[in-house]
Amino acid sequence: MLPLILMLWVYGYGTPAPTRMLFPEQLRGELRKLFARPRTWMGYGAFLIMEALILFVYKLERSQNHMRGLMERNGLEFGTYYSSLTITFTIMLLSMFLLGSIYFALVAGDIVAKENEDGNLRMVFARPVSRLRLLLVKYIAVSLYTFSFVFFVGVSGYLMAVAAVGWEGGLFVMEPKMKVFAAYPDWWEGASRLALSAAGIGLSMITLSSIAFMFSCFKIKPAAATIITLTILFVDMILQGFPFFKPYESYFVTWRMSAWVFLMEQHLSWPKIIESYAFLAGLNVSLFTFGWFAFQTRDFKT
Repeated sequence: MLPLILMLWVYGYGTPAPTRMLFPEQLRGELRKLFARPRTWMGYGAFLIMEALILFVYKLERSQNHMRGLMERNGLEFGTYYSSLTITFTIMLLSMFLLGSIYFALVAGDIVAKENEDGNLRMVFARPVSRLRLLLVKYIAVSLYTFSFVFFVGVSGYLMAVAAVGWEGGLFVMEPKMKVFAAYPDWWEGASRLALSAAGIGLSMITLSSIAFMFSCFKIKPAAATIITLTILFVDMILQGFPFFKPYESYFVTWRMSAWVFLMEQHLSWPKIIESYAFLAGLNVSLFTFGWFAFQTRDFKT
């Protein structure tokens, strides 16, 4: 629903009122420009195909037997927890970091560097607009795209799962890496926790977009900004997997980004959740500031 509302606002009709603030209109124009690029839509198509493949695998007898054994070993009834909610959670858990990171890095790494490569920034700076204001508009546009994209994956994945197994059933959550285990037999409670976790994923993935955005502000090609961002993300994930880094896992960015899983716990530990998102918020501000400083010193006139 959130991506649909965003698109209706971006492509809304009518002339802006003269008394309306310019910043929302500049943001609307930036979003319209963002969604006009084909690569912005690549992620939507890729996730729809991936969700269809995951649902096909989940319908196989071997996959259902595996899930049945996992649930029954934990004292849960397979008929209750093998549901559209559980499948949707699995889709978001398995796909968002690995596949979503590619498209978030692609879009965020492109938003400034591509305009510089095409020579559009010279025309933009012919008007009396500050570089900070320009970057703020672009950064907010990228953040809105990232946040709404997560909800698109959740809603589309859930609708596909409903078509495959029906809408009834509870939610089964098991994530050994973050030591999270929870079961919600009631549909409403499970759906609300799933929506809360989608919001958490959206906030977490903004950090990935912030890294790509910072590199996009540097004097490099759009592809280089994307590749460097993905390299940092995957190196962080690989190092975190080494056993001797276990005592220091809270210092890794990807571990902090995985804090959204804590929103699925039976009893929410708000201090732990707030600490992780405060860390990510501070990192986002720092990344934007570094990008702004680099962008501020660049020469676009010669």
